[in-house]
Amino acid sequence: MATRISVLDRLKRNQKSLGAGIYAALLSLVVLALSGTVGLLVHLPWLFPSLGPTVMLFFESPEQPASRPTNTIVGHGTGLIAGALCLSAFGLQNRPSAPVGGLTAMHVLAGALSVALTTLVLTTLRMPHPPAGATTLIVSLGVLTTPVQLLSMAGAVLLVTAAAWGLNILLGTRPAAKTPA
Repeated sequence: MATRISVLDRLKRNQKSLGAGIYAALLSLVVLALSGTVGLLVHLPWLFPSLGPTVMLFFESPEQPASRPTNTIVGHGTGLIAGALCLSAFGLQNRPSAPVGGLTAMHVLAGALSVALTTLVLTTLRMPHPPAGATTLIVSLGVLTTPVQLLSMAGAVLLVTAAAWGLNILLGTRPAAKTPA
């Protein structure tokens, strides 16, 4: 049985790093535009900074553990929870965000602790996903904090993960899940 060569492998073979760059750039554009369009339609933040490095991992380094859907979902979920816990623990939930009101000592403590907790959980679980560090800072520094905003962030992570993983499978970069015999 012949092995199917992925679109990414063909581009790498024929165009070298330019081909891989075009692949990653176009698919990142498609997936982030999809998430942003949902955000426009529902008037919620379905496009936020940590999604950028997430899609870059999916399309630039699809073979890396940090690019796995489970790592992505657990990583961002952990970041959301750690960020919300630290925001609340330091009494910042009703204060201006660090970018709006200025960085305070409480923001520094909340931000540093939220990244430390996210790192601890993901390292302990052996589920690396570095962009989760940005997600936890977005929340712990007060940028996105309401329950609706946090749910929209979770929804965006699920959408981006499904779309990116699906595109990589469709284009042969990742094998589809094997079904039990």
